Amino acid sequence: MAVAVTTKTAWKLQEITAHSSNVSSLVLGKSSGRLLATGGDDCRVNIWSVNKPNCIMSLTGHTTPIESLQINTNEELIVAGSQSGSIRVWDLEAAKILRTLLGHKANICSLDFHPFGSFVASGSLDTNIKLWDVRRKGCVFRYKGHTEAVRCLRFSPDGKWLASAADDHTVKLWDLAAGKIMFEFTGHTGPVTVVEFHPNEYLLASGSSDRTVRFWDLEKFQVVSCIEEEATPVRCVLFNPDGCCLYSGFQDSLRVYGWEPERCFDVVLVNWGKVADLSICNNQLIGVSFAQSTVSSFVVDLSRVTKSGSIPHGLIRDEEPLVPPTPTGSSLRRIYDRPSTSCSKPQSRVKHNSESERRSPSSEDDRDEKESKAEIQNQEDYKEIFQPKNAICRTPPRNNEPFPAPPEDEPVTAKEAVKPSQAADVQTPLPQQELPDPFQRPPIASSTPLTRTEPSVIPAARNEPIGLKASDFLPAVKNQSQTELVDEEAMSQIRKGHETMCVVLTSRHKNLDTVRAVWSTGDIKNSVDSAVAINDLSVVVDLLNIVNQKASLWKLDLCTIVLPQIEKLLQSKYESYVQTGCTSLKLILQRFLPLITDILAAPPSVGVDITREERLHKCKLCYKQLKNISNIVKNKSGLSGRHGSAFRELHLLMAVLE
Repeated sequence: MAVAVTTKTAWKLQEITAHSSNVSSLVLGKSSGRLLATGGDDCRVNIWSVNKPNCIMSLTGHTTPIESLQINTNEELIVAGSQSGSIRVWDLEAAKILRTLLGHKANICSLDFHPFGSFVASGSLDTNIKLWDVRRKGCVFRYKGHTEAVRCLRFSPDGKWLASAADDHTVKLWDLAAGKIMFEFTGHTGPVTVVEFHPNEYLLASGSSDRTVRFWDLEKFQVVSCIEEEATPVRCVLFNPDGCCLYSGFQDSLRVYGWEPERCFDVVLVNWGKVADLSICNNQLIGVSFAQSTVSSFVVDLSRVTKSGSIPHGLIRDEEPLVPPTPTGSSLRRIYDRPSTSCSKPQSRVKHNSESERRSPSSEDDRDEKESKAEIQNQEDYKEIFQPKNAICRTPPRNNEPFPAPPEDEPVTAKEAVKPSQAADVQTPLPQQELPDPFQRPPIASSTPLTRTEPSVIPAARNEPIGLKASDFLPAVKNQSQTELVDEEAMSQIRKGHETMCVVLTSRHKNLDTVRAVWSTGDIKNSVDSAVAINDLSVVVDLLNIVNQKASLWKLDLCTIVLPQIEKLLQSKYESYVQTGCTSLKLILQRFLPLITDILAAPPSVGVDITREERLHKCKLCYKQLKNISNIVKNKSGLSGRHGSAFRELHLLMAVLE
């Protein structure tokens, strides 16, 4: 019989030599908890898979040490800021440089990706905060207010606000839509190094070198509580995914906090030194730290950490009554109302930015991007991590397994240490034992009911054709013993519906041939006209998927034809149709919306200008169609998942229409 083995609550996972010189920054991917990026004094950004010894990819292009890093939510993009103030964005899946952003005059101290838009916020030693549009390669807005270096930036979960922490001892909250400060939180007596939004409630946590963690109410704009018991500065903070507690990383320890009232639920000793970042996956907290050229990763088993309802560790005084913690789900404050909030693009104040920030991509920038490379060091790990996202899925996705916990250190004899049964108990889980679902959380207060209904959208990635099941092609077996099938009977079942499918496919092929004949003449507008005239959305989708790949094919008169079709696609039940509609609409908004608004706002011309009148007519028509589509986009921006992100980004781009 196997002896039960007590495993460690926290342990060191690995130590790697990450760079040829000192490591200057690092960050963990928050979605998987398995992606690690390191920046060094060697001006490189190296990509790693946690617990694997070899570097997956090395990103070059910066000419000064890397000061700040951030990975986006989907773990597809990474942004790096350097000591010189330059920012580079790489596409990890395509393994190439995406953008070079220039404008800061000093070290980049902090970076963050917008939760659903193609925007990056940067904070610098020059005290400025800048919001960048990654697609347009330009600065959208500059936020001025801090008097010293901006050390941390975080977008709110609904993408509406930006929180900044700085060496001037303040935390500022910025309204992205209005382009101005909402509130300045004062109270820290030292530089504020970290700031983090609660995942659900209007609550903000900040940590400072003054050795305190403060919680701020974002509805009443006042301090909720302050924890002041620590002997070392706060290095990083992270809320539990369900919002029940806050994990704070200190020198060689992890502390678990509650805030109403302030209390410490648990303290875990972890020999990670100066921990730099935290991430949660599979009910395990991953922490990473660096010293000189080495990076170390550590794991804390959260199933063995007290998160609520515990006896506090010395934060509540004896004479104070112990108030039971507010259960998650009966929130005292407002919750992010994601369906009705959206970040709008800052208005005309953008025009006041300096010429250097608004300039179009220069040859110097292009040269910088050509000099930036993504060197794939480990082809197998690269394909495993990045490429399967674009592959056709035939099997359920493979989930990351939790890291196995080592046994507690106990004085044992040499014979006991190598018992096979003991080792088996530690390393391999029992086949019957089900791992806890990392997504099972206590209920949280929400503005939407928790009743789940079947999705009304037919997904684009599926393992079988729509409406067809393999069982439909075989006779129903009434008796399990009757397994033999007559050949004729089996063939008749297989042929059922075959002729109908052939008619549908033949008709579609004929329609595509018609469009192709027009396309071969080089007249794109007539090609789209012919596809629309056929009155088959599938043909329109096929054609748009081609046109979307080359933005230069788009013209204003093409927009007038396509926009009514996009309106239909966005309301389709097929996910692939919706995706194509979103892609086309985004291209139109990026290329033509500024032109349309400028022409409509221009004063009437003197005399007769037929060309201008035609252009004005097309712009009016496009504007009217875009207004109709904006209502659909606004209604769908509250959806969850990839659909919701796409519609929220479109809503952001269409803010000028409101």
